[in-house]
Amino acid sequence: MKDVVTFGSAAWDVFMKIGGFKSLKSKKFVSKTGICFNLGSKIDVDDIYFSSGGGGTNTAVTFANQGLRTSFLGKIGSDLAGAEIIKELNEYNVNTGLIFKTNKRPTNYSLIFKAKKDRTILAYRGAAELLDRRDIPFERLKKTKWFYLAPLSGGLAKLTKNIINFAYRNNIKIAFNPGNSQLSLPKKELKAVIGKVNVLLLNQEEASILTGIDYHKEEEIFKEIDDICPGIAVMTKGAEGLTISDGKHLFSTDGTKNNIIDNTGAGDAFGSGFVSGLIKTKGDIEKSIQLGMGNSVSCLRSWGAKAGLLKKGQKFKKAKIVKEVCLGHNCKDKR
Repeated sequence: MKDVVTFGSAAWDVFMKIGGFKSLKSKKFVSKTGICFNLGSKIDVDDIYFSSGGGGTNTAVTFANQGLRTSFLGKIGSDLAGAEIIKELNEYNVNTGLIFKTNKRPTNYSLIFKAKKDRTILAYRGAAELLDRRDIPFERLKKTKWFYLAPLSGGLAKLTKNIINFAYRNNIKIAFNPGNSQLSLPKKELKAVIGKVNVLLLNQEEASILTGIDYHKEEEIFKEIDDICPGIAVMTKGAEGLTISDGKHLFSTDGTKNNIIDNTGAGDAFGSGFVSGLIKTKGDIEKSIQLGMGNSVSCLRSWGAKAGLLKKGQKFKKAKIVKEVCLGHNCKDKR
């Protein structure tokens, strides 16, 4: 029996801190700014750091760190990067018996360029996307208490319905953090699976994509999501914090903009920390927000998605939470 099985990608991340570049402002870039190097030249790297990544493994480590019996289910390549991922997960006490190997593609790989306060990621989506429904040993998962679905990209998104329907039929609680590929599923299918989840985790952009509402119109977004999702809905807002609805109340807290070393995995850290809190406190949302925020802030203070994650019982600075009574989404009685 497992407390949590996480689904999602496994990747090997290489972080490079660089200084030999120039920024270029142009409307041709989505972010309006690009980074440029001299063509054909050798660029010095100021610092380098290696770590496993991917939403499936990042969240698994948080659950294991909090003392929960955790397995990661996913696919890696039969290569050195895949071997390092298994080695690292074992060191974090994550069960690796549900990891499958393939010779068809290498393990997912990311090169993360750190430039001043921002980053640019070159991502190779390899073996992780080859996970097939036939790979998943559903019968072995029937006694699991929680499934945590990190973003499933590309062809993996089609497994979302299978995994969530299985969990729902077997009374396994579900935390769902859909990525863009899953949000692009047919609307009828997407709403049907969201209607079965216990915790829905979205960032602002994802919430806007799901509802078709501008993410600045927060009250309208939650009214729409509460009609779709019977469970707890979370909308993270980066440095601006987050808002959570349980259908009756809105909870909110500010984020952090100080002492950030690397923001890789901060969203995974909050989501898995929050769900860990729900499991450990049997549903206390405010205490779960505290653990999620503490885990995320701690992640931001270290390189990579795992090194800074909180350990069981580790102390952290508590966030200030505002709770609003929400009746028909006309919120009042702030405290």
